[in-house]
Amino acid sequence: MSESRLIRIFDTTLRDGEQSPGASMNLSEKMEIAQALVDLGVDIIEAGFPIASPGDFAAVHEIAANIRGATICGLARCNEADIDRAWEALKSAASPRIHIFLATSAIHREFKLKMDKEEIIRRAVAGVERAVSYCDDIEFSPEDAARTEPDFLCRAVEAAIEAGATTVNIPDTVGYATPAHMGSVIRNLKNRVPNIDRAGISMHCHNDLGLAVANSLAGIEAGAGQIECTINGIGERAGNCSLEEVVMALRVRNDYYHADTRINSVRLVPTSRLVSSITGIQVQRNKAVVGRNAFAHEAGIHQDGMLKEPRTYEIMRPEDVGFAKTDLVLGKHSGRAALADRAKALGYHLTGEQLQLVFEQFKLLADKKKEIYDGDIAALCEQQVTDIPESWQFVSYNISTGTGMKPTVTLRLKHGEEEVREQMICGDGPIDAIFLAVERLTGIDAVCRDFRVQAVTVGKDAQGEVNVEVEHEGRIYRGRGVSTDSVEASGKAFLNAINRIVSQPGNRLHPQHA
Repeated sequence: MSESRLIRIFDTTLRDGEQSPGASMNLSEKMEIAQALVDLGVDIIEAGFPIASPGDFAAVHEIAANIRGATICGLARCNEADIDRAWEALKSAASPRIHIFLATSAIHREFKLKMDKEEIIRRAVAGVERAVSYCDDIEFSPEDAARTEPDFLCRAVEAAIEAGATTVNIPDTVGYATPAHMGSVIRNLKNRVPNIDRAGISMHCHNDLGLAVANSLAGIEAGAGQIECTINGIGERAGNCSLEEVVMALRVRNDYYHADTRINSVRLVPTSRLVSSITGIQVQRNKAVVGRNAFAHEAGIHQDGMLKEPRTYEIMRPEDVGFAKTDLVLGKHSGRAALADRAKALGYHLTGEQLQLVFEQFKLLADKKKEIYDGDIAALCEQQVTDIPESWQFVSYNISTGTGMKPTVTLRLKHGEEEVREQMICGDGPIDAIFLAVERLTGIDAVCRDFRVQAVTVGKDAQGEVNVEVEHEGRIYRGRGVSTDSVEASGKAFLNAINRIVSQPGNRLHPQHA
């Protein structure tokens, strides 16, 4: 690897990734992911779009002030208000970057911006110059570059560099390009822009045709030095270039690309799981590199080959990306120190109080299950990474039901130091019944808009993970619950969503039972 060209990884999970429908994150969740990205080894973290909302500004400001080990970047349009707001959020960063963008394609000029080419150049230059007055690290993106006329794209890039841009990012904003097309765009810029050697070239590819990773690699092959990507490939519409896929493609095929990154690849799976847990966007089983089946073999011929020599069917080792050699790692006789060590290895930064809660739940789970897997430990840790006050705590439930019968549910919750109980005959099945009982006890009415259940690990005694989305007074809240009992997991998930509702300023608790 000593002769490899170093490719910078620009992670935009917290900005472009958050634009995935349903993927909004609160401040504590963004801080958790930002720290995980530093542990992963990314070079630049795009923390948000500061002018978009007070919440986005606060997230960029807190990440800039507290996260060290990576350049912290904020996005801005080419106008003074955006750029000023971005700098206000970023100025406490040890290594800040302002990323400004302006569309250049004909369709965007005509229908969105209603500007001619000369106005685009003037706006781009003015934006870069204003950003340069704040800091030295400036990135300029000609939005929809892949559909921009080659001559005009060269003009815009040259003008931005002349104004002070140190990185020029070439976005395939709508996932329109093909690898050959994207490679030709980068080669054209390198051959025709006279000052291109004064700035790094970056790729930002969307996945509308499933080509984001391939297009990014084509750009690298043509001479680009930075890739903009997200964990699990989340982002607008069909998503962005997947960080884990493009990183491992460069590493496994170093013989071809002669390029590599600073990414600590053993952190890929833990970081993928963290982002999936926080956003509620599950990774498909056959997802490359980090999917549950990425290193699974069922066919007899494959199994025979693997037993004789793993390289017959695996081009990379599972350990290289963060999967364990064996899933069985802890049991009921394990102590707190072993659990803490494993949690840290899986990428979780737990406080002493969080570790104690995880340890207590671990002991309860170990009494129920014969085997404890990494996925079980991750599921327990994930319940502690979000800072949601538990106004209500799940204690126990009992349900009697059968075909043609309305369920009878007895539910016990803890509210502060007081335990409350409700018994009802209601609902269309046990899940509906436990949801109605939670509503009755908490006094919060919520409509369940989405309900998903999956196994966290394998086997008949696997933990079930339930994710719900509920609507309350026009707003959507997510909840998550884990248990070996899927009904209990459902109740915990619904209650977790209720706790998110009551934690919001202005929402008041009106319990039916005091």
